[in-house]
Amino acid sequence: MKGQIKTARRRVVMASLYLGTGPLEQELVDCLESTLEKSLQAKFPSDLKVSILLDFTRGSRGRKNSRTMLLPLLQRFPEQVRVSLFHTPNLRGLLRLLMPERFNETIGLQHIKVYLFDNNVILSGANLSDSYFTNRQDRYVFLQDCPEVADFFSELVDAVGDVSLQLQGDDTVQVVEGMVHPYEGDRAAYCEAANKRVMDVINSARTRQQLLHTQTFHSDSLLTQEDAAAAGDRRPAPDTWIYPLIQMKPFEIQIDEIITETLLTEAERGARIYLTTGYFNLTQAYMDLVLGTRAEYQILLASPEVNGFFGAKGVAGAIPAAYVHIERQFYREVCSLGQQERVQLQEYWRRGWTFHAKGQCTGTWRLRLPS
Repeated sequence: MKGQIKTARRRVVMASLYLGTGPLEQELVDCLESTLEKSLQAKFPSDLKVSILLDFTRGSRGRKNSRTMLLPLLQRFPEQVRVSLFHTPNLRGLLRLLMPERFNETIGLQHIKVYLFDNNVILSGANLSDSYFTNRQDRYVFLQDCPEVADFFSELVDAVGDVSLQLQGDDTVQVVEGMVHPYEGDRAAYCEAANKRVMDVINSARTRQQLLHTQTFHSDSLLTQEDAAAAGDRRPAPDTWIYPLIQMKPFEIQIDEIITETLLTEAERGARIYLTTGYFNLTQAYMDLVLGTRAEYQILLASPEVNGFFGAKGVAGAIPAAYVHIERQFYREVCSLGQQERVQLQEYWRRGWTFHAKGQCTGTWRLRLPS
């Protein structure tokens, strides 16, 4: 990530649940600061912009937090840096006043994990925290020189940022002008506005993708490869298609859920589906599909010892045991149906590590599962 930041000339976009407060996270912030400084001092100054999207409740936890880590960037480079803090519309009123820190995060979160540098994109499940930089197993998909995907995620983060609270240099927050406040304004009006803002990005991307698909695969394409080359676009014809899936249920956006259910429903006998999750807590709909379809399932879970909450103080320390209970209940049902050959569960264990990877693979299909 630091290497990508150092070479960025136009944009750095980072979306995460939170930014940690340790020395490795500080290195990342220092790297951003150095790159922004160089962009201003260069012989031909660049128009480098940095946009960071985090969750409000998780990013505000504690006296030293994600917000305080990023304040120096906002104060030094107010025209180049934007920090957006998503606040769920479901945490409001008396509930917001009474819910303590950590527990308030159970009501709803911003959970996009994407790290973008000009036209290079890292899609991940990892947060910007020291454990992910050292000994927490996660997944990382690095797409280089992919402007279409980079533009989509940049626009998506901008859209979610627009419906989020904007961090100011004095550590206060403000709504974007003309936007409904997420927890002080009318909930229905806020969700409707947020749906429109995000769906505009999705629909625009869908239109662009359909056009490119037509140009690539149909003989009556609007623009042939020769035409493209003559226009100065010498990139080869695309051989891989990426379909980003978005899930924002408070805004009635459930694309990820619909596609995942469709793939699981249509999996035929003989197909093999791999599911990976650090937190085994399938929805009832997914559970019914796993138990009711004919495909083979291999499910990789975190053993209790590599659950990120293992050994935590208070209520959080009981979370690994709760997931084990859910896993055992599910496996008992698998066995009662005589499906233990078709549905197999395995637990990841590695000394000194934790496990946070999530995903699905069905033949050549790969999808991110929501955590």
